[in-house]
Amino acid sequence: MTVGSTTSTTSSAAVAAQTNTDALSQLSSNFQSFLSLLTTQLKNQDPLSPMDSTQFTQQLTQMAGVQAQLNGNALLQQVAANTGTGISTAVGLIGKEVRALSDNADLKNGKAQWTYNLPSNAAALKVEVVNAQGVVMHAEQVSAADGLKAGDHNFTWNGKDMTGAAAPDGTYTLKVTAADTTGAAIASTTYVQGLVTSVEQSNGSTLISVNGTKVNWSTVKSITQPGASTASSSTASSGS
Repeated sequence: MTVGSTTSTTSSAAVAAQTNTDALSQLSSNFQSFLSLLTTQLKNQDPLSPMDSTQFTQQLTQMAGVQAQLNGNALLQQVAANTGTGISTAVGLIGKEVRALSDNADLKNGKAQWTYNLPSNAAALKVEVVNAQGVVMHAEQVSAADGLKAGDHNFTWNGKDMTGAAAPDGTYTLKVTAADTTGAAIASTTYVQGLVTSVEQSNGSTLISVNGTKVNWSTVKSITQPGASTASSSTASSGS
């Protein structure tokens, strides 16, 4: 899946939004001035020759019409912004299996899953599961049988901390430290993989839910139909 740049769309939307905001601000100021003038005219009109109510009624109607148009523009800009940030495209991912770049995964019912990728063979590898406060909940050295070779490797944590107690459900981070035979660090990449169950807009970003974990839709690297065959990878699990 190729994710296009939304820089120009975002920039245009920002300019349009600012223009609309300025117009609303100016309209509000003009409207207040209009009311002040109208009130002054009504107070000082000739009782023997009162003002034609039809004229200022039409002016009020015109003011209201302009405000309604500007409010409509603001709504259209919001729709355009949602489209530009990918929410309309991301909705199509619901029910699909995706792989997205993320170090985070949700622990639920004693299970959290990640996939890490090594660009080359490693001589030593350590995985750590860290909670939101930065506390290491689980750590282990990975053996050659579990995943030191180049490629994808699945890691499943059983939700037990360093003392063997069950950790609470929530979002946890996987840290992978790998080195080659010379001791030089190997940069690994971590993914979450699973079905997309929901899409939401948050602070201008489009987020998808993968196995309960919210990730930015732009980090999606692959999309497959549920049940479709995928490339083989080794699997490692934390001890019971």
